[in-house]
Amino acid sequence: MNRRMLGHIAFAEPGQAADIRWLLIEETLSMTLAIILLLVILAVALLFFSFEWVPPDVTALGILVALIVLRLVPIEQAFLGFGSDTFILLMGLLIMTAALMRTGVVEVVGRTLLQYTSKHPGRLLPATMIAVAVMSAFINNTAAAAFFLPVILGLSQRAKMSASRLLMPMAFAAILASSVTLVSTSTNVVVSGLITQFGLEPIGMFELTPVGIPVLIVGLLYMMFIGKRLIPERSTPKTITDTFNLRPYLAELRILSDSTLVGKTLAESNLGRNFDLTVLSIIRDSKKLVRPPADTLLQAEDALLVEGASEAILKIKDVSGIDIQADVKFSDSGIQEEDLSLAEVVLLPRSPFIGRTLKGMQMRERFQIQVVAINRYTGIVHSKIADTRLLMGDVLLVQGDPKQIEALQGENAFNVLGVLDVKRFNRKQALTVVFIFAGAFIVGALKILPLPAAMLLGALLVFLTRSISPDDAYRQVDWKVLILIGSMLALGVAMQTTGTAQYLADLLTRLVGGWNPLWLLTGFFALTVLLTQPMSNQAAAAVVIPVAVQTAIQLGLNPRTFAMMIAIAASTSYLTPLEPACLMVYGPGRYRFMDFLKVGGLLTVAVFLIAIILTPLLWPL
Repeated sequence: MNRRMLGHIAFAEPGQAADIRWLLIEETLSMTLAIILLLVILAVALLFFSFEWVPPDVTALGILVALIVLRLVPIEQAFLGFGSDTFILLMGLLIMTAALMRTGVVEVVGRTLLQYTSKHPGRLLPATMIAVAVMSAFINNTAAAAFFLPVILGLSQRAKMSASRLLMPMAFAAILASSVTLVSTSTNVVVSGLITQFGLEPIGMFELTPVGIPVLIVGLLYMMFIGKRLIPERSTPKTITDTFNLRPYLAELRILSDSTLVGKTLAESNLGRNFDLTVLSIIRDSKKLVRPPADTLLQAEDALLVEGASEAILKIKDVSGIDIQADVKFSDSGIQEEDLSLAEVVLLPRSPFIGRTLKGMQMRERFQIQVVAINRYTGIVHSKIADTRLLMGDVLLVQGDPKQIEALQGENAFNVLGVLDVKRFNRKQALTVVFIFAGAFIVGALKILPLPAAMLLGALLVFLTRSISPDDAYRQVDWKVLILIGSMLALGVAMQTTGTAQYLADLLTRLVGGWNPLWLLTGFFALTVLLTQPMSNQAAAAVVIPVAVQTAIQLGLNPRTFAMMIAIAASTSYLTPLEPACLMVYGPGRYRFMDFLKVGGLLTVAVFLIAIILTPLLWPL
């Protein structure tokens, strides 16, 4: 537009030329004012994000409103963030990971990792980071973080660690692998496509690997030895539901003749390590062994009196060779276990069942309900669960048809405290969700569908296969994170439409263009890292790549060196939680905005030092 106006000025009448000059001045002043306003908004936003005077999602909404009111972003583009690729991608991932949790896939993966690290707790952090990094090297890093998020949450509970100690390292590990292969992140693909417009060859599948591997190794070592010490320990407060589900129950387990536990010691059974169950006593041939030592050998038909949370006890049903022996088994073949509900019921003061045993109550015959375990406020049960005489206030963990459980409320004997939501491993549904999860990524990776569309298709399929209900899935989605990212993407749009990003790039070129080329590389690295905070990685790369490549060509330097440096910098998103992988852990880890700057600052410097040394060596200037 400016060049066109200059042409009009050259051939216009003197009076008209003056008017056009004023229009040019007004446009320049308007753009300058817009840039100043946007930089002020950005500074205020960083201040609010740093001190969290209001929740981050509220700050993000405030930024969005300010951009609209000050007309720094066109109204038709202001809300595009809520329908952006990043928003849809993240929502689809969160729904599918909720299904992975519901069907027990996450529990199995977590249990496997815990078995590997149980004897050496120090291995937990490196094992999880390496597992995430390996997956992230070959699929989208956001997807890798989404899959491992619930796994890490489960591991932290079992290992009795603060989730904050593991979640940020997990997210950083996923991002650190971004330069290992071309497909580790879509940003690399975007850069590869952009440079072809300047006559350069596209980036090869493993062209970035010589830089990506050292970045990954140094980054993992940094997090294992330095970064983890900078992460604050913030325990997640227990909600009412959490407390409800953690009521300690007493249950009776029976070791079947074909159990793999036969001949193993109590310590080798890993009942405590893998299921958070405490073995209180062993009943064998009508003899009781109270507080059995760890080297006690287990035999077939042993009855184990154990204590644990309802969820832990129910998961025993998924282990072959162990049975729950509190009451008679369901014999009705028409009743499917997935149709049953689990509930807590308390014995009322005037209950006719007080003083009766579970065997004598005949709950199966009377109410079509199975008693799984018992909670007693004194915590003392001296006999088999089925032979235990009930006391007023005892809480029974029962399983049965939801309508039958509801009918108990009408009895004067019981009060139904509530239905528990216990996640158990369902092999059929678990395999279905795994195939959907993997299939969605294959479809996206092969570009049969765009990746966000593939994630949305996966979310639809987990609903259609009833692997998870929409209500359950939507409860699992962290809507605050989605509001944050949807609002902040408008800031990225504003940086492009107002010319702020281009202005910063041009300013950098003017400042260090005549210096040593390494300083110019450093400047473009810093600018890209800065722009990836409010903007998406792809948008930041798209803004900087043309300027950097053109600058390199004008100065007689190798443009590929600059392109590779920017590709690495665009994935160096550790300073704020605005990277999708970091956004996912921001809420569950109870992090603050400054936590990322504190931990990610040194990591960013380390990545830069590796890049500034290796990039000019591999792609000479």
